[in-house]
Amino acid sequence: IFGHERGAFTGAAERRIGCFELADGGTLLLDEIGEMPAPTQAKLLRVLEDRKVRRLGSKVETPVDVRVLAATNKDPEQAVAHGQLRQDLYFRLNVFHIHLPALRDRKEDLALLVEHVLRDLNAKHSRQVRGVNAEVSELFHNYAWPGNVRELRNVLERAVIVCDRDLIGRSHLPADFGRTHATAASELSSLRFPLGTTVDAMERELILQTLAATNNKTRAAELLGISLKTLHNKLKEYEADRAEHR
Repeated sequence: IFGHERGAFTGAAERRIGCFELADGGTLLLDEIGEMPAPTQAKLLRVLEDRKVRRLGSKVETPVDVRVLAATNKDPEQAVAHGQLRQDLYFRLNVFHIHLPALRDRKEDLALLVEHVLRDLNAKHSRQVRGVNAEVSELFHNYAWPGNVRELRNVLERAVIVCDRDLIGRSHLPADFGRTHATAASELSSLRFPLGTTVDAMERELILQTLAATNNKTRAAELLGISLKTLHNKLKEYEADRAEHR
């Protein structure tokens, strides 16, 4: 996001302008801010405070005028408490806070979202799908959508590609749609922990059980409400612990 100069590191064959310079005079969206490494968070805070950016490998600071929007699927205050997000960066970014509820908490928006996404996908794939049939509409309303709007778009895109009529039916959805998560959630709801179990131990067991129930890292991450990167980091951590105690 800050750019680099030619030769700044191995493989840097040419200068690259960073996102801040490209967005100068406009707006820059920083998604998944809670997943940003600590050193990058420190650099970002400096740019926000000084309104200047310095490319990697350069000694020159370039003034930038950028409106920054930051998004995260985590509770930012919890991320601060757990050391995943710098408190000073959070305070600097939290000028105007907008909370967007999960899709499962605003099912009344589903019809409009489906209409909007289908319009976009029809243009992308040169199709003329008008909507979803009554069965699919009911399935969508009963589904928890752990992946939120991104998951909705992925499901609809797959359906648009294979749809052979003007309305999307059950046969156009993934075969396991609405089942894997429901099965996993049912299994996980019965998890019990002995008195005195540490929070870390409960988190580990929950992650491993979710992974076993879904047999899919992406779906496990969606069900747990964490990013795929966070899940990978947790699994690496557990593997390292296992190796250490062999």
